[in-house]
Amino acid sequence: MFRKFIALCLWVVCCVNTVFAQREDFHIKGFHLDLRIQVMKMPVLRQFVKHLADNGINTLVMEWEASYPYREHAVISNQYAYSRQEVKDFINYCDSLHVDVIPLQQSFGHVEYILRHPRYKNLREDSKDYSQVNPTKDAECKALFKDLYKDMISTHHSKYIHIGGDETYLLGHSKASREKVAKVGKGRLYGDYIKMLCDLVVSLGKIPVVWADIALKYPDALEGLPKQTVFVDWNYGWPLDRFGDHSKLMRSGFEIWGSPAIRSGPDNYFLSDWAKHFDNISTFIPQARKLGYKGIVMTSWSTSGIYSPVFESATDIVDLYAVRRVYPLSGFNMLVDAYLRSVEASSPLNIRQFIDQYCKEKFDFNQSQSGKFWAALKAAPYEVVQDTVPVAGISIAALLDSAQQSAEVIRRLQPRKNSALYGHYLLMADIRVFYLSCMEIQYRLNKDDFNPAIAGKLLSQLKRLHPEKLDQRFALLNKDWLYPAEIGEENRLRNYKWHLLKQKLEAYVRSN
Repeated sequence: MFRKFIALCLWVVCCVNTVFAQREDFHIKGFHLDLRIQVMKMPVLRQFVKHLADNGINTLVMEWEASYPYREHAVISNQYAYSRQEVKDFINYCDSLHVDVIPLQQSFGHVEYILRHPRYKNLREDSKDYSQVNPTKDAECKALFKDLYKDMISTHHSKYIHIGGDETYLLGHSKASREKVAKVGKGRLYGDYIKMLCDLVVSLGKIPVVWADIALKYPDALEGLPKQTVFVDWNYGWPLDRFGDHSKLMRSGFEIWGSPAIRSGPDNYFLSDWAKHFDNISTFIPQARKLGYKGIVMTSWSTSGIYSPVFESATDIVDLYAVRRVYPLSGFNMLVDAYLRSVEASSPLNIRQFIDQYCKEKFDFNQSQSGKFWAALKAAPYEVVQDTVPVAGISIAALLDSAQQSAEVIRRLQPRKNSALYGHYLLMADIRVFYLSCMEIQYRLNKDDFNPAIAGKLLSQLKRLHPEKLDQRFALLNKDWLYPAEIGEENRLRNYKWHLLKQKLEAYVRSN
């Protein structure tokens, strides 16, 4: 009888734990793909989604941007745009994997790819910063985004449409916006416009999804929004109240999803803060689950979303260059797999244990080798800002020395398998050495004691860096991910500083 009682108790505990786990689990397990400046080839895009689906992901948030083949607004689409049949076939393929594809159509800020075209010039909040629409022009904006939403609905089957709404840096900038702010405040300026968009989405039979940062900053923006609205709380490793009073968002009654990142600031081609992203996965995903968030979506940003305009006259912009370009997603398999593991686990990710297991599985490294690999990846993840390392006591030369040692460690660790995958880590390490070498040369070029003798030495050092060899490796490793023209542009922009320094030093040496 006692044994039966114990067995019954264990069964009850098991049932309670199961129900509790189900209650806490995310019903949306998603991944965000950013195609703003790195448009993936369709075959590798399918392979990537298959890997996600095989590991429990059921949602894909597609930020197509100009890679989407718009029908009535074809001028928005760029040279890398997929065909409409490719998009439809891709959506159907995702359906077969039971992966819901949510289109992300930026509709407030981060709309440079729309507003750069003269057709939409009257919607700009600023005449020289094309990042944001003017929220007081709600009728004109409603007409535009109704067209774009309906276009997305014609190819996507999801019940959701993500309308963006984050980082509206120009909020209250134009004369009309300032006048409205004076009457009702920035919260209502933002909220009235977002409400119009959300109501539009609902009228089309869909559920609006919005990034949560601005609503956190201006809680009155939440007033009057459709009850179906979903907010995505993106957190890349900071306190919950960074953008505003988080408790007000929690009390709002709206469904909330969480969103960490595997590529975000200050990451660029020359720096990947591996430890930061692993900590973000280990900390925020359990936190989001504990808070009762209904979904989790991993973001992966190819750029900051800020653009540097190239003017051909005082009034006309000929091109926009993305600020802070990041190494392609092809090099972040380890973080992707860490996210997949963490979403399925009931406890926080044990980072070192995961690193050991990953390195054993992918490269056949022992624990000592994986430890060296991990230490090399996360060594001195510091930026250089205006020839200065904003960390007390560290010089560019010391940072370069650390990067060279890390690259050498990664080079000496010979993987027994998956050498191409491993090649991304080594290339990223070598690109960092290349960049810091350029920065050290630039630093010495700007010193008071710069002279012809030093110039000759610096020019020799610069020429020994051989960026063309890095370009060849980059092209080989990413040929299945990116189009040839994209690879060429990535290489050109990554080496821009090297070419400027070379031209300056050659000219100086010739003239002296």
